[in-house]
Amino acid sequence: MKVVAAYLLAVLGGNASPSADDLKVILGSVGAEADDDRIELLLSEVKGKDITELIASGREKLASVPSGGGAVAVAAPTAGGGGGAAAPAAEAKKEEKVEEKEESDDDMGFSLFD
Repeated sequence: MKVVAAYLLAVLGGNASPSADDLKVILGSVGAEADDDRIELLLSEVKGKDITELIASGREKLASVPSGGGAVAVAAPTAGGGGGAAAPAAEAKKEEKVEEKEESDDDMGFSLFD
């Protein structure tokens, strides 16, 4: 993804067809490593194509990818009848630790440029 981002930044900057060296300069400016194989793959895939058409095509493909997360319904405990002590309004909730996954340049099972 960082190679794609560097390519898009170059195009937004006015360079209609960035070279591998252009992308390496952009990636190097933010301290990211440039992977020559990925750069060459990207440049071969976008060669001679209009970036706005590629983005539109990618949006169509992403529209078919399920992205909704279902909310988990939790039933609230009902308060018992006529006892003397009132039930606590809310119990302390335990927060689950969510492991953050590192970003990956994997293509998630589909290619943006097909």
